[in-house]
Amino acid sequence: MNHQEGVFEGVHHTRIYHQCWLPESEPKAVMMIVHGLGEHSGRYLNIVDHFVPMGFAIYGMDHPGHGRSEGTRKYVGRFEDFIDNVKAFFDKIQGRHAGKPIFLVGHSMGGLISAVYLLDHQDGLKGAILSGPSVKIPDNILPITIFIGKILAVLMPEFGLIGTAPADVSRDPAVVQAYLDDPLVHKGKTTAGLAAEILKAMQRVSRDAGRITLPILILQGGADRIVSPAGAKALYDAVGSIDKEIKIYDGLYHEVYNEPEHPGVLRDVELWIEARMK
Repeated sequence: MNHQEGVFEGVHHTRIYHQCWLPESEPKAVMMIVHGLGEHSGRYLNIVDHFVPMGFAIYGMDHPGHGRSEGTRKYVGRFEDFIDNVKAFFDKIQGRHAGKPIFLVGHSMGGLISAVYLLDHQDGLKGAILSGPSVKIPDNILPITIFIGKILAVLMPEFGLIGTAPADVSRDPAVVQAYLDDPLVHKGKTTAGLAAEILKAMQRVSRDAGRITLPILILQGGADRIVSPAGAKALYDAVGSIDKEIKIYDGLYHEVYNEPEHPGVLRDVELWIEARMK
């Protein structure tokens, strides 16, 4: 396995960190990971360890304000900045692996970013796998919090507003401890500015999801306490894809790739991808 790292100039001249894991021989396909809120592209090694030996190339970048990329932590001025950076990264990957099928793999907020991306840029992708997609306002976010957040987004956009409980990412204590110990994971609260942009993106996906028509697989932990499992079902119902599938794993938490049952989850993804490469 060959691990490579680099940076490219993203939106607003921000330095965006990216990395890839390549098989020893010519890859048969590419998976492009779009990570979630507060984390980074290096937290998907279970995917890497499963798929690279099978001949897949795995690519991931850190969003602005995340991981090793520049930018204010958990903040973005406009949600489209995420989209534009993903598009620039996709173009680089496609140029390097011309003719190879590329699958988009988005998790959590990365699932939301991926859904918005697909509204305008699904051409060129062989399919998309979205896990725990953050496409619906969590049930524990009160209307008053949303109202205050909209005001702060205008007056104090970098003010920390909403936090995440690390214990909710996985039922595996080792995964939770690694999350807590990881210096590249930002444990601070999501800024009001980013929260407002996420809300706008959720509304756009809810309104326009019917325009998504490529093959899509949606994965969801049934006991997810970070995003609403109902959001995954609503997205599945709304997308216009003829070839669509949803898997809800009873009892699993948010990071289905990092749960004790992750080998079975990855096997499901493997079978789904292999069926669409024939």
